[in-house]
Amino acid sequence: MTLKQTAFDAKAVAQKIGRIAVLFGGNSAEREISLQSGAAAIEALQSFGVDVVAIDTQENAVAQLQQQELSGAFIALHGVGGEDGKIQGLLEFLNIPYTGSGVLASSLCMDKLRTKQLWSGVNLPSAQYLALEKSTDWVQALAYLGGEAMVKPAHEGSSIGMSRVNTPQALKKAYEEAAQYDTSVLAEQFIVGAEYTVAILNGEALPPIRLQPNSDFYDFNAKYLADDTQYLCPCGLAQAKETELKQLAKAAFTAVGAEGWGRVDIMANAAGEFYLLEVNTVPGLTGHSLVPMAAQAADIDFETLILRIAAQVTAN
Repeated sequence: MTLKQTAFDAKAVAQKIGRIAVLFGGNSAEREISLQSGAAAIEALQSFGVDVVAIDTQENAVAQLQQQELSGAFIALHGVGGEDGKIQGLLEFLNIPYTGSGVLASSLCMDKLRTKQLWSGVNLPSAQYLALEKSTDWVQALAYLGGEAMVKPAHEGSSIGMSRVNTPQALKKAYEEAAQYDTSVLAEQFIVGAEYTVAILNGEALPPIRLQPNSDFYDFNAKYLADDTQYLCPCGLAQAKETELKQLAKAAFTAVGAEGWGRVDIMANAAGEFYLLEVNTVPGLTGHSLVPMAAQAADIDFETLILRIAAQVTAN
């Protein structure tokens, strides 16, 4: 039975949730996006009559949480400090149920390098990769990666600090730029082909979306600012390939121990072979965001999506 077919009593669920805090803002490089996600989640929950406490975790997060009598927390924090296991650990210490993945999976998925190492260990496909350092031989590194690569901070999201390169000099420069955001920098072989994203909600893969940005890759501008990025849902794959894509996304999500909800990003090469990019354990909930788009394709409106995510606190 699919989420679309499952009976969902919104009124009963809203009452069961009780008094929930929406945690948003924070101090990461993704703060502005988190503010938007949090505001959207608050409005959606309030539309069902849920008792919501808005908490910007930028300052005094512990005190703010301790001052409230809460039945749970809806995490709408992106990036470091919110998506990396830290707030999850705090909530567990305070015995407050929360949405999404636990401490270990959150921390792991925030580290793109270790996520890829784990996938390699369980034979899930991902692009060739290297950890970059100041002492890296840039000529050899680029050759190992096939002559073209994506460079990214290992612990940032929203494509922050990412660059596409095809010369040793550009690889070195991209490393230096990414290193401004993170001490761990990753380079992946650039895969020429279609990019897909698959949202996961309560154990089910939602309809995949194919991303077609009007730029070199799906960067921060394409994600949040541009109006010419195309989102194809249905994604255009044959049924068998779409099923394969969804099964791979679920396998990747399960392998890292992720729970509740999230999003798996995947590339396909020219031959149609899929390669895992990363798992987002707290994806965006803005007007440009992909999880709400996938939910809409499954006949789940935005408000109901947020309520389904918030209901995870009643199961913890």
